Amino acid sequence: MKVEGNIEKYYHYAFPMQTILVTCNDDKGKTNIITLAWHTPISRKPPLYGISISPKRYSYALIKKSKEFIINFIPYSLVNAAQFCGTHSGRSIDKLCKTKLTLAPSKKLSTPLIKEGYAHLECKLVRSARFGDHTLFVGEVITASTDEDAFKNELLRTDKIHPLYYIGENTYTTLDRAKRKTF
Repeated sequence: MKVEGNIEKYYHYAFPMQTILVTCNDDKGKTNIITLAWHTPISRKPPLYGISISPKRYSYALIKKSKEFIINFIPYSLVNAAQFCGTHSGRSIDKLCKTKLTLAPSKKLSTPLIKEGYAHLECKLVRSARFGDHTLFVGEVITASTDEDAFKNELLRTDKIHPLYYIGENTYTTLDRAKRKTF
């Protein structure tokens, strides 16, 4: 039997969603990190990827101004860093200092990537559109990089990589059901 769902939290029905860390720079070159679960591939040709961010977030203004961002796909081992970056603002705190994440130069952008990530999409902003209380930033993927052993025949090696997934209410999981952490 069906019961009435919660329309105010309808998006929970889409979870789990892979958690990503997005890096972006301010106009002085200082890097900020935002944790996101609302993201999606949009097109193959051209290669477009979308991320959804509230205008209230510090990274929103940084991406609007710099017109670039990097999507960092991360393993479950970074669950604490992801939770921290998703619950603290870069306006008032240096997330890199607090999380001990390592930045590495990207190939084509001024924004660095997160070295601990297993895959990275370097994106140039091509369009943004406001939908309700969030803005969809659409970036053209200008280059992608991965850890050497993360993929085999373009498929994620889940025997080596355990991607981080968000399932709602500050709870994360991975494909290994035994690994779950709630904050």
